Amino acid sequence: MTATPLSSNLVRFASETGQHLFFVAGSRIFDVDNETAEAVEAALGLDNADLLPATVRHLLDGRPATPQPLARAPAIASLSLNLMQACNMGCGYCYAEQGGFGGPTKAMAADVARRSVDRLLKSLPRGRRAVLAFMGGEPFMAREVLHEATRYAARAAADAGISLAFSVTTNATLLRDEDAELLASHPFSVTVSLDGPPAVQDRQRPMLGGAASSGRVLQGLAKLLARRPRELTARMSVTASTGKLLPVLDYALSLGFDSAGFSPVVAAPHSGLELSGERLEAFTAEMIACGEHALGEWIAGRPYRFSNLEAAMSELHKGAARAHPCGAGAGYLSIDADGEAYACHRLVGDKRFHFGSVDTGFDEAGRLAHLETRAVDRQEPCRSCWARYLCGGGCYHEVANRGRPACDHVRSWLAFALKAYAELSQARPDLFDMPRSST
Repeated sequence: MTATPLSSNLVRFASETGQHLFFVAGSRIFDVDNETAEAVEAALGLDNADLLPATVRHLLDGRPATPQPLARAPAIASLSLNLMQACNMGCGYCYAEQGGFGGPTKAMAADVARRSVDRLLKSLPRGRRAVLAFMGGEPFMAREVLHEATRYAARAAADAGISLAFSVTTNATLLRDEDAELLASHPFSVTVSLDGPPAVQDRQRPMLGGAASSGRVLQGLAKLLARRPRELTARMSVTASTGKLLPVLDYALSLGFDSAGFSPVVAAPHSGLELSGERLEAFTAEMIACGEHALGEWIAGRPYRFSNLEAAMSELHKGAARAHPCGAGAGYLSIDADGEAYACHRLVGDKRFHFGSVDTGFDEAGRLAHLETRAVDRQEPCRSCWARYLCGGGCYHEVANRGRPACDHVRSWLAFALKAYAELSQARPDLFDMPRSST
């Protein structure tokens, strides 16, 4: 898929429905006729905005505001607790290196979990919403603490007048009936790390020691399906050896997940598993093939929950104009087993992203400096990239450890997303409940 940048703020692209202009500020798409599109391209090619058609000048003059500098760091409304910095699996690509982040095995004590909950709830006024997440390693290696922290947080949030939701990311190999019951009886979003059919799963995600993991995952998934949590998602890591993605996506969705999506491995302890160069180009082509399939299903009125494409459609529909890639260090922090606070669960142990602790409090000045220096308009090459307000500058962990090898992938995927949005919004406007803009 191609999108032609006419400037760092304006992109021309085509879909099955015609010609379009994408205004970077506010992430807005406008339908135009071919004559207008060519006139815009010619005018900007001559670097003479006075030659732009009047309708386009009007749109440029009235474009939405770009992200504004922050006066202060946002309040923390989401914490993830790294309950167990160890894992029972031996995934070679794991950014957390089996949960230890390159250090010794650690388990979070129950009192650290409770103090983390207290710190989260006390920072928010009554009526706010908050999220408490459980991560690892494998969080169910710390089953008792997870259960206790959930019950404690639910009671404390109710007393504080806070609407609290929960999430957990698990490999599902250790799940028991009582775990599934806990996840179903509280508002949990559950993400299962599953890389695909048994041949893919057992190759990429073996148990620690090398045994096959696929059968154990399916046993755990059966417990979740018998007592469904609020949301059940599959997150599939893609390495150089994954292969075709559409069969993997079909397989995951056939298991009963509400949605499924992919995450490319671009920063791993073992570089042989990372995607770069031709491997990353092949991944892009596979992602677009999955996206085309999902788009066809949606237009035909059939459900197909490809979460990567759903997220892109949501961002475009709301006119995303974000300065950062995610909430890491903004509204979200991750707490390690000792109670230290980091920007996110992928950055545990990285001193560059350390922002206080649950005992001393969160480093507000440090968080603000982090957000200011990493705002997308303050970085190169981001500030001149048309995809900047949809991308946000790239995952902090990946950028810190690998730079930005995936920029071309991101632009290609977003170019497809623009096309998909234009076609879907015309074929199925009921999915968006919106009027279409045109010139």
